[in-house]
Amino acid sequence: MSQALLELSAVQTHIGAYHILHGVDFAVPEGQVTMLLGRNGAGKTTTLRTIMGLWPASAGELRFQGKSIKGLATPDIANLGIAYVPESMGIFSDLTVKDNMLLAARQARHAGELDDQRLAWIFGLFPALKKFWLYPAGKLSGGQKQMLAVARAIIEPRALILIDEPSKGLAPSIIRNLIEAFHELKRQRTTLLLVEQNFAMARALGDQVAVMDNGRVVHCGAMAELAEDDAMQQRLLGLSLGAHP
Repeated sequence: MSQALLELSAVQTHIGAYHILHGVDFAVPEGQVTMLLGRNGAGKTTTLRTIMGLWPASAGELRFQGKSIKGLATPDIANLGIAYVPESMGIFSDLTVKDNMLLAARQARHAGELDDQRLAWIFGLFPALKKFWLYPAGKLSGGQKQMLAVARAIIEPRALILIDEPSKGLAPSIIRNLIEAFHELKRQRTTLLLVEQNFAMARALGDQVAVMDNGRVVHCGAMAELAEDDAMQQRLLGLSLGAHP
């Protein structure tokens, strides 16, 4: 097991009068892909938003690279090297692909200051972004918008990327493209924490898995172990990975 890059210990989150997270415990090993799975409403998105400081933890501890990030403002958490791709993708529809990328690049004030080598690497992962570089992002297909959302998160090197349901609503060919891109990020030693409902994608990508239910983590372990155990899948998720080739 790699050293933990991110650790959550007994994390609780309240949103108004609602108690959503009831003591979340899990670790994200450095350089690996950790899948955060669970039924709808289990608390997965709330967990990602709590890590980013968008919803403050009301109790417990969050540590990144061994240091507490609990109570930090979202921009300060991002500046530590954590990127977040929400389910809504968070792109600016009226801006071009280029301007969306530029806004995500903290070290560049104009396109000429973007890292050409890194941009070429991103175009290698997502060729459509080069083709539609000057198009308004709102005119992209759903899959292309998801590619842009991920590309924004990696326009500069990040230690950790949180991604919420990247495959939702996408065609199988686009999902395969995303899987290949995430494998390449892993080869670059980028750590990923993914919420995902596509279990074939989870099986293809995951090194580790944390399963949530009712605001708690009820299982942590190797993704391969869960993928091979139909009984465990039924007990934890209510379905079988084998039914999702």
